[in-house]
This record gives sequence, C-alpha cells and structure tokens, in this order.
Amino acid sequence: MGIKKLLRTFKLLRDQPLHGQAFVHETAVVDPGCEVGQGTKIWHFSHVIKGSRIGRDCNIGQNVVIGPDVTIGNRVKIQNNVSVYDGVTLEDGVFCGPSMVFTNVYNPRSYVPRKTELRKTLVREGASLGANSTIVCGNTIGRFAFVGAGAVVIHDLPDYAMAVGNPAKIKGWMCRCGVRLHFEDGRAVCGACGLKYQQTDNRVSEL
Repeated sequence: MGIKKLLRTFKLLRDQPLHGQAFVHETAVVDPGCEVGQGTKIWHFSHVIKGSRIGRDCNIGQNVVIGPDVTIGNRVKIQNNVSVYDGVTLEDGVFCGPSMVFTNVYNPRSYVPRKTELRKTLVREGASLGANSTIVCGNTIGRFAFVGAGAVVIHDLPDYAMAVGNPAKIKGWMCRCGVRLHFEDGRAVCGACGLKYQQTDNRVSEL
C-alpha cells in the first residue's frame, strides 16, 4: 500500500463519526463501530479495535492497543505502549502506567487455540497500575488500589491496597488522592486531603 493510500485510509477512519467531541491523532486508527466519549484524546499510532467503548475525558497515549470489545470508563489515562485486551475492563479514573501489561490467557501456547478460555480482569474505579507492572488475567484490582512499578499481580487486590514486588504483596494502604495512609487503632486520616478511613479484617474503607 502506497503512502498516499495509507494516509487516505487513516483519514477515513479518523473522520468517522465519534460519540461526542473527541480528538484522534491522524496516525491513530479507530475501527468502525467503536464509541469514543467527549473530550477523549487518542494519540500517535494507537488502535481502538471494533466493539470497544471509551468514556469521556480519557487520555490514550502513543502506541496503545485497545480491544476488541473492551470497555473503558471516564477519565482513564493509559500511558504509552499499553495493550488492553479483550476480557479487560477499566472503570472510571483508572491510571495505566507506561508499558504496563495485561494478559487474558493464563496458559498460552502458540499452537493451542484458547480464545474461548479468556480470564476476565477488572480494574476498579481510581486504581493506579505502575510503569512496567503486570496484571495476570483473572484478577480484580480494587478501588483506588496502587500497584507499584514492576509489580506482578497474581491475585485479587482489595480497595486502597498498595502492592509491590514479584509476586505483588500488600505493603500498605493508599488514600484515593494517592498518599500513603498510616493507621493507629484501625483509623487513619490522610495528611494531604483529610479523608478518614477505617481498617477492619485487613480491609480498608472510607468513613
């Protein structure tokens, strides 16, 4: 395919009607049938595959692949070089750091078809996934959980958990504003924003 024809193809895909007012870079591809919310920006060389839905005010970095049939909430930030595969759901306010990794097949082989064996991954509202972290499929990352850079998550994480290492282990708790919490007698007050929390049976909730 010549460069002029390639650019025309990009333009046709870029100019298709989107849901609301969104920005799609001229090198990005949004397949027909996708939904992109108002205020969302999709940057260089990214590809949104058929059946995917992206909410409002998201920022999709360079060289990002989304889909097929992926749902992404509002105000989600996906940094460069991330693939969000079929079976992964990102709720509102999720942050995906540069080059972090999702999987959707637990035991892949190139010569064994396992498209019907996808294990779903759910990243709940406000969670942050650090640069180069890996989320093994079949797990849920709780609301406002914080996964450190390079961590490998192999099990569910509860709300507000801070997990680091390989395999990832819970080393503390984070406020929804991203500041570490310090508990005394099961209670904590965020030193940055003042939100109050309680800890019960290794679970944290807001008061």
